[in-house]
Amino acid sequence: MAFCFIILLLASSVCCLNATTQNHMNKMALNKLSVDLLNLAGKRILMRVDFNVPMKDGKITNNQRIVAALGTIKYVLDKGAKSVVLMSHLGRPDGKKNQKYSLKPVAE
Repeated sequence: MAFCFIILLLASSVCCLNATTQNHMNKMALNKLSVDLLNLAGKRILMRVDFNVPMKDGKITNNQRIVAALGTIKYVLDKGAKSVVLMSHLGRPDGKKNQKYSLKPVAE
């Protein structure tokens, strides 16, 4: 599975999971919490994915990063997640809105 930054949005709290985990998780190998150890059923998932893909004339020229994330996205859905929201970025817009960096072609 591709590395993804996952945030479980719970009723009253937020649990962030990434390569650096909370103290109680530090005993796990490499300080990582794997998505297969989580109970995802009924949860809303916010997943940070790397969709910073090369584009030319509004067309994706290499979809390798998108394909790499699909397994993790499908896994989370198959485990009963209520919803999955994907977030990413494209290029380096330097804090300014620029259509050149729109993720619309990736979403389509």
